[in-house]
Amino acid sequence: MVPHLVTALNGPLLDLEKKILAATPAIERWFRLEWQEHTPPFYCSVDLRNAGFKLAPVDTNLFPGGFNNLSAEMLPLAVQAAMAAIEKYCPDAKNLLLIPERHTRNTFYLQNVARLIQIFRQTGLNVRLGSLSDEVKEPTNIDLPDGSTLTLEPLERSANGRRVGLKNFDPCTVLLNNDLSSGIPSVLEGLHEQNLLPPLHAGWAVRRKTNHFAAYDEVVKKFAKLIDVDGWMLNPYFSRCGEINFQERTGEECLASNVDTLLAKIRKKYKEYGIKETPFVIVKADAGTYGMGIMTVKDASEVKDLNRKQRNKMSVVKEGLEVSDVIIQEGVHTFEHINDAVAEPVVYMIDRYVVGGFYRVHAERGVDENLNSPGAHFVPLAFAQQHALPDLQAKPGTAPPNRFYMYGVVARMALLAASLELEKTDPNPEVY
Repeated sequence: MVPHLVTALNGPLLDLEKKILAATPAIERWFRLEWQEHTPPFYCSVDLRNAGFKLAPVDTNLFPGGFNNLSAEMLPLAVQAAMAAIEKYCPDAKNLLLIPERHTRNTFYLQNVARLIQIFRQTGLNVRLGSLSDEVKEPTNIDLPDGSTLTLEPLERSANGRRVGLKNFDPCTVLLNNDLSSGIPSVLEGLHEQNLLPPLHAGWAVRRKTNHFAAYDEVVKKFAKLIDVDGWMLNPYFSRCGEINFQERTGEECLASNVDTLLAKIRKKYKEYGIKETPFVIVKADAGTYGMGIMTVKDASEVKDLNRKQRNKMSVVKEGLEVSDVIIQEGVHTFEHINDAVAEPVVYMIDRYVVGGFYRVHAERGVDENLNSPGAHFVPLAFAQQHALPDLQAKPGTAPPNRFYMYGVVARMALLAASLELEKTDPNPEVY
């Protein structure tokens, strides 16, 4: 079932779709050659925004939750991709330790964990769950709404201190589905003879969004040259403000100045393409996720006069992490709707393969607002079973497979950017 979409695909993006479809062989070869030079993250999800005149990633998550929102038809593809991913790190793998988020009351998240277990068991792995919570001191069962049960177990370091596992369970690979917002746990530091995926420096204790989008800049420059398009159509402008304190109102001048500069750049592009929409930027924490610490800004004065409620909202993100650095990112409208609600596509990948996605839909948000907030719901993208097979004969802008193929191309560029980002920020670069 392909969701009914109402999308204004106008001039520039129609032209982009034509160019991407015409260049499909060159694009796929380019990705193939890039993956010979770089290792893709183990898994990844990318939030995209389609403004009709621009299609760009606005967030790249290296610890994706939400696998439960993928359509069942895409599961065989996810299993195949998971097999390819595991074989890279541990060809004779037998045991996989999955470490989820600490929050055990969010049943939607736990259904995501159950889906991951299902995928990896289908690859021939014994999968067990290890908890980072100090409260889990013995195997603990959690019942899910569908009647199934998850069992969380306390983590243990091996006798020689070089590995982590569970009682009577020694895994070849440890898969993190915890983004480490609250810091790097000592139980995971200094592991040897074991693959920890994604690596510790992919977690929000270390990772910064500005590093990711700097890497994405590099990827887009190459790609835009390959297919002869303006890279801006695929890339949000951004800048960074460090040493900001919303509570003490320090760093506001830096923030206002950056907002002003970025809005001026966007206005220039809008004028070049005859775009009548109102430019805006998104100010958000440079580290962290879950749609926290985000605001839409259309004028620099708006960040100078934040009230107490707005300052409180911006000063802390998930796990109580205080915000001291922000990214100011070009806002990309979303002109996709499902029925009367605003929607944005989220694409999921395992290794270098697109394995599905969904639309994040929010009936109470506007086309220039963050949709990752309470009240959102999800509509699976079935990718029409042929997401990688665009219809080259179809009229541009009319065929869902072509739209999904474009989503997959842009999401894979963000995946490649994440690979470059992890290489550049790796504290032990000799492994590459």
